[in-house]
Amino acid sequence: MGLKIIVLAKQVPDTRNVGKDAMKADGTVNRAALAAIFNPEDLNALEQALRLKDKYKDSTVTLLTMGPGRAADIIREGLFRGADNGFLLTDRAFAGSDTLATSYALACAIRKIGDYDLIIAGRQAIDGDTAQVGPQVAEKLHLPQVTYAEEVLKAEKGKITIKRRLERGVETVEAPLPSVITVNSSAAPCRPRAAKLLMKYKHALTISERHAKAEDYIDLSADRPYLNIQEWSVNDVEADAKWLGLSGSPTKVKSIENVVFQAKEAKVLTPSDADVEGLVKELMANHTIG
Repeated sequence: MGLKIIVLAKQVPDTRNVGKDAMKADGTVNRAALAAIFNPEDLNALEQALRLKDKYKDSTVTLLTMGPGRAADIIREGLFRGADNGFLLTDRAFAGSDTLATSYALACAIRKIGDYDLIIAGRQAIDGDTAQVGPQVAEKLHLPQVTYAEEVLKAEKGKITIKRRLERGVETVEAPLPSVITVNSSAAPCRPRAAKLLMKYKHALTISERHAKAEDYIDLSADRPYLNIQEWSVNDVEADAKWLGLSGSPTKVKSIENVVFQAKEAKVLTPSDADVEGLVKELMANHTIG
């Protein structure tokens, strides 16, 4: 029997290239100043979902993301790698949401989707590092949760078996379905785009994207329903706006400090045997190695 899997994914700013304009005056991230990427651990989560789809016939993988219109790129990336469809939550009322407001919006969307066996997400997003959204979604949906997952071993007889990677070792646990799982970066990396899927879904768009494009693919999307990325607003998921955005977010940033790391001492080494030997002896003497 197939599984209906929802993968929670997020488009995040590339924090590897943070500059002075990365934060706004109100303490929120200036996403326009940073390149947007697929949150790395969400890619690990997607791979676990796709492996289950490969293993259990008739399984489906649905991506769910919240963000501005450009976040539809995340759904397309998922489609290129093997997902079946996706939903984009986009509305000005979502702007500025912290983890509490985000998990509320995602939970409302999941209730609207309705039919699911498993919800998988990355452990945390690199723009916040809180690891709160997945567990909060589980709490709001009254579902069991398994965190720090490294591999989903099997899903049979109404139960799922998961290997967890903890600080001091590995453990294998079972949970009833439906459940929420958050996946570590130590899990298998996500498979690359498939050329066949790239050609199939390259014109997959939301309704807003179609209206904004000069090229007209409306007739194409009518003939091929799989090219329609569903776009939902606050009203579509029947959410209460007071629990969203800045008004629904109790988290407040009091101050921001830019820290620049500078080397106090630097050495220039030549590739000579003497310099390499001297470096090894120095590292062994201060117990960096050995």
